[in-house]
Amino acid sequence: MNNKVKPALMGGVLLGLLSVIPFVNALNICCCLWAILGGMLASYLYVKNSPTPASAGDGAILGAIAGLIGAAISLVLGIPISYAMGPTMRNLMVSMLENVDRQQAEMIRQQLELTGDALGPVIINALILAVMLFFFSVIGGLIGAAVFEKRKGGSVPPPPPATGGPGSYAT
Repeated sequence: MNNKVKPALMGGVLLGLLSVIPFVNALNICCCLWAILGGMLASYLYVKNSPTPASAGDGAILGAIAGLIGAAISLVLGIPISYAMGPTMRNLMVSMLENVDRQQAEMIRQQLELTGDALGPVIINALILAVMLFFFSVIGGLIGAAVFEKRKGGSVPPPPPATGGPGSYAT
């Protein structure tokens, strides 16, 4: 199991950090892109350094470990960052919407002012994101094992011939 921890740790740190950096984390809208790439990175690093062919199960385990690490990073760093960046993100969203429809932008601004800077929704969103990161990282690990493993798994090589006993030439 130790040979899986290092690749999974690297994939998990990558997906966790990219999932909490403001504006970079927006790419997670594309089917949790960072989670899939983190799982794939873990599988790639494992396949690259593994003496035996990696199976789909190995990819799933690597993706799961990477997903747990990334989800933990996302929770620990993401909640404070999201809470701090909340007003900035809301203002950015409303200003972009003003270019399209001023009346709709004003209605959204009023709704956002009613909710204020509550911590509850930030925590709920972070928990939902953590679960999604985990599941999509497992998918990324499975994809990575399938894409990067080029060696044939096949059967176990036959054992060496027995020495001595009936039919041998040894005396």
